[in-house]
Amino acid sequence: MADDEQVAIDIFTGKKLEDLSPSTHNMDVPNVRRQEYQLLDITDDGFLNLMKEDGTPKDDVKLPPGEVGEKIERLFRTEEKDVNVVVLTAMGEEVAMDAKEVAH
Repeated sequence: MADDEQVAIDIFTGKKLEDLSPSTHNMDVPNVRRQEYQLLDITDDGFLNLMKEDGTPKDDVKLPPGEVGEKIERLFRTEEKDVNVVVLTAMGEEVAMDAKEVAH
């Protein structure tokens, strides 16, 4: 029986992952959802105050470390732009992955 090598990139960390498994085994794949939310504020404890399309608040996504977090802060605080935050959800995790200036 032959083994297949799978190579994947973790969507949350960017880490490369490799695995060998028999070619007859089924593979589970995550259901990934991408959603944009309007950024209302960044809290002192590092959470994003977001607004869903229906106007309800979403306050459980942390400001991510690194380039994405810096971009969100720069657009929102320094440049004082209206910002939408792109959030990926998979396997019970949610991470802010990008930010976009809202065109008027």
